[in-house]
Amino acid sequence: MDTRADIEVETLLKIVLGLVVVWLGLEVLDLLIDIVLGPFQSLFGLVIVVLIVLWLLDRI
Repeated sequence: MDTRADIEVETLLKIVLGLVVVWLGLEVLDLLIDIVLGPFQSLFGLVIVVLIVLWLLDRI
């Protein structure tokens, strides 16, 4: 007998439900991070660009 696909439907549904809960949690976390860091996103990009340019010019 082949037992590779021997999984109950309830177990599969629990796995899918767990993955959906994790996905929704990550979406909420992403939303909260966007709210907190939203105004500073361009500032972070500018700081990264300045640091790269200073690194390339051997100023750091």
